[in-house]
Amino acid sequence: MQFTEVKYPTIIELNSIGNPNLGYITVGEELKDIPFEIKRTYWTYFTPHNVKRGRHAHRQLDQLIVSVCGSLKMELETIDGKTFEFILDTPNKGLLLHSYTWRKMTFSHNAVLLCLASELYRESDYIREYSEFEALKKEFNAK
Repeated sequence: MQFTEVKYPTIIELNSIGNPNLGYITVGEELKDIPFEIKRTYWTYFTPHNVKRGRHAHRQLDQLIVSVCGSLKMELETIDGKTFEFILDTPNKGLLLHSYTWRKMTFSHNAVLLCLASELYRESDYIREYSEFEALKKEFNAK
């Protein structure tokens, strides 16, 4: 494994403009508010309430996850074994995820997840089995 540095998940507050009478707009600019070049954008929606998605990690990918609507519970584990839990429930707050972070996401009934990703889709980037992630964790922590 060529991975040597652990980067932990962090919340990024995005700039919002507006007021309760007119509504809001939230802005995130590439390489300014979002600390990487955006190569892919996707969103998930109509996910049934309390369904867990994710259950994977990536080898080479940074992502900013935003709950545009509803709420997302994010359960995370980094390659060094640290665990984190975040609730995303406002569209001006994004969760920055890095490589080798295992994630499980629980959706509220009306959640819309927006993902801004640093890389194009590559199936080979995914770690889909937790047993493989555990083996990589052991390898990383043995160094």
